[in-house]
Amino acid sequence: MMSSPLTRRGLLAGGAALLAAPAFAQSPWPDRAIRLIVPFGAGGAIDTLSRTVAARFAEHANGQTLVVENRPGAGGAIAGAYTAQQRPDGLTLMMADVGANCIAKEMNPGLSYDPMTAFTPIIHLVKLPGGLIAHPDVPHRTVPDIIAAAKARPEGFTFSSAGNGNGSHLFMELFLKRAGIRMVHVPYRSGAEMVTALVRGDAQFGFPTVSSALNMVRDGRARAVAVSWPDGTPLLPGVPPVARDLPGFDTSVWHGIVAPAGMERGLVLRINEVFGKIAAMPEVAEAVYRQQAGRIVGGTPEEFSDFIRRDHDTWAPIIREGNIRSE
Repeated sequence: MMSSPLTRRGLLAGGAALLAAPAFAQSPWPDRAIRLIVPFGAGGAIDTLSRTVAARFAEHANGQTLVVENRPGAGGAIAGAYTAQQRPDGLTLMMADVGANCIAKEMNPGLSYDPMTAFTPIIHLVKLPGGLIAHPDVPHRTVPDIIAAAKARPEGFTFSSAGNGNGSHLFMELFLKRAGIRMVHVPYRSGAEMVTALVRGDAQFGFPTVSSALNMVRDGRARAVAVSWPDGTPLLPGVPPVARDLPGFDTSVWHGIVAPAGMERGLVLRINEVFGKIAAMPEVAEAVYRQQAGRIVGGTPEEFSDFIRRDHDTWAPIIREGNIRSE
């Protein structure tokens, strides 16, 4: 098995904390199959992660199964609203993401639930890097070159995204704000569509997850300009971090496990323990790294809750200033 920074850093930093958590082996949970609600359709990054975790669930969960249930639509809000209405009994969990479980109310004030109060955060599973990607014909090859060109031609460039408020949209909006420039936003319905549009030349730039664009970058159909993590990613060797030119820039797509609000503390810790053991498995960490360029995070429910609130505080002003609304 290939060694990776994920297995070295992610398991050492996250796995040790997970395995140090109190054990609740006396708890009967789970004593039946558990549903994992996924806010997007089959085949995407979050679905792939969910099925990777589900494949190892029984080994640490009394032989019970984790059934992945896709409920796509409204940028994840359909799944979020559904999960929020369920009983906090551990039988229905959700694979969380920034839209459904953090900023949905900012983009849709009329939403039926508030992501900041409707869920019980359980464990932060992974983070994935984004990449500033350009069409190969774009002559500007570095972040400073792009900034200078955009300042010389305000709104003279376009960028694609996987939809209003998607991580690919927010990453670029943050980049534009930090750089003091503007571009025309062209939203699509999925990460695959946004990258395809960029490759066709329908947009000049995009900020997808590295995994979404990796094959197209490797075969020359797109060019990676910079990555969102300050230390870069080994899957794009030689591609610098955005933070080299815009200090402090550090963003990730993230996923974790949440439950409906009001879950009893002992059950929260038991579920955290089970998913922590799954996340600490080297083969799971390796799959996350190979498939999605991601890293295991792990940790306590409180750490995940604090992280979600910090992420909300990062994106809320971007959404308000840009008047970003759900499609």
